[in-house]
Amino acid sequence: MTRGKVYLVGAGPGDERLVTLRAIEVLGRADCIIYDGLANPGLLRHARPEAERISVRKRTGPKPATQDYVNALIVEKARQGKTVVRLKGGDPGLFGRAQEEAAACIENGIAFEIVPGITAALAAAACTGIFLTDRQWASQVVFVTGREAENKSEPQLDYGFLGRFDGTIVLYMAMGTLDRIAAALVENGKAPDTPVAVIQHATTPHQRLLGSRLDHVAEVCRDQGFAAPSIVIIGPVAAADERFNWFMSRPLFGKRIVITRDAAGNDLFTSRLTAAGAIPVRFDGIEIVDCSDTAGEVLAHLGTFDWVIWTSANGVRHTFAALYRLGRDARVLGKARVACIGRQTADELERFGVRADMIPTRYTSHALADELTAAHDMAGRRVVLLRSQIAGRDLADALSRAGAEVHDVGIYTVRTRRNPTDELTTQIQDGRIDWITFTSTSTVEAFFAQVPLEIVQNAAVRIGSIGPVVTQHLRRMGLEPAVQADVHTIDGLVEAIEDAS
Repeated sequence: MTRGKVYLVGAGPGDERLVTLRAIEVLGRADCIIYDGLANPGLLRHARPEAERISVRKRTGPKPATQDYVNALIVEKARQGKTVVRLKGGDPGLFGRAQEEAAACIENGIAFEIVPGITAALAAAACTGIFLTDRQWASQVVFVTGREAENKSEPQLDYGFLGRFDGTIVLYMAMGTLDRIAAALVENGKAPDTPVAVIQHATTPHQRLLGSRLDHVAEVCRDQGFAAPSIVIIGPVAAADERFNWFMSRPLFGKRIVITRDAAGNDLFTSRLTAAGAIPVRFDGIEIVDCSDTAGEVLAHLGTFDWVIWTSANGVRHTFAALYRLGRDARVLGKARVACIGRQTADELERFGVRADMIPTRYTSHALADELTAAHDMAGRRVVLLRSQIAGRDLADALSRAGAEVHDVGIYTVRTRRNPTDELTTQIQDGRIDWITFTSTSTVEAFFAQVPLEIVQNAAVRIGSIGPVVTQHLRRMGLEPAVQADVHTIDGLVEAIEDAS
């Protein structure tokens, strides 16, 4: 059997966006991915669905995988002819034991490649506004491990050198030995009041920063519950000006925000919120279900309509999926004019080669009806609406009153998706949720079908609404949104929450 190849890949410091293009490329080709506890599991979405995924959590805990086991597993999978990605936190060559895994490949005649990653020290410093080098304070940096190999006869750390070192010291994996390391540094000449910064969960919305002095830092870490994974930075640069801490100064940093869309929509929402520093709490409350099977006759003759209207990106996706099943494409539109609600819907249309002739200035059905009828004589015009089966009648009725012949076609529908709610309900009651967001009346109905309304009414939680239709629906339930997006999109809702935070 042909032997496979092994890729030792740096997964970066925590934020799944901080990886190389090469890392994403090899993840997409992998037959087997062996990943540890410091690798963001979100990176696995770049893998093929059929790829084998094996977790070998290497952090301390009950029965962590041994390095010998990991080495043997890599060799076993490669011998089966598989492309193996060994996904390791940070950079594989910096305290990542990549040398041992590469050696196992060499001993067994297996080809390997090392894909570097952003190491935690650099990322933690960047995301706290600490500059590891500074022309005034630090012209040199040393990286030190706080946990050496258990089989060493004696420690190799030279505390005499480190105590005299005139620069920045960065400690990896040192939370369990910080007392001893700090004491040894002071004993060997480092000033007791040397500034120290400890960064936990660097580059993630859970990031925490502690500032202390060398002789107190271990005690302060215990008092404040700092634990692994953390990076410790020692030296004058650790006393950084907080104005440089751009990462933790973002408006939504650390805010816990419930998102209630379907799974794909929540993926997009998660990306937006994470970029703003928030902690998304997913509640995939609805699912989008195709129901275009009965629409084939209408879809095959879209070119006979004067106007074809989509009200959401979901409607566009399901329409074109159905057209492709029929062996058709955008050419079926012929000379029909196209209108849609929202920039996201327009962008989805452009993916299929269709440019909207009309997008209302406000992204609502009312605005579309008002602007379309104001700009065009709709009397006798044939109009088809391709949208959700459960959409309201306002748009269809307004166009009918203007004299249009309206065909309202349900191309998809929305169903409630069950979610575990005990933990979320407790978090809401305990004040650990800052915001709950709603992007459609369907998300409102699905959420409150599973979470008691009175719990939200009585909690210190704020509600974000994407637009006036959702706001009206919430008000009928006795809930007053703290914000309503001016632009009725996910980006608009995130901006509204930022402004209110």
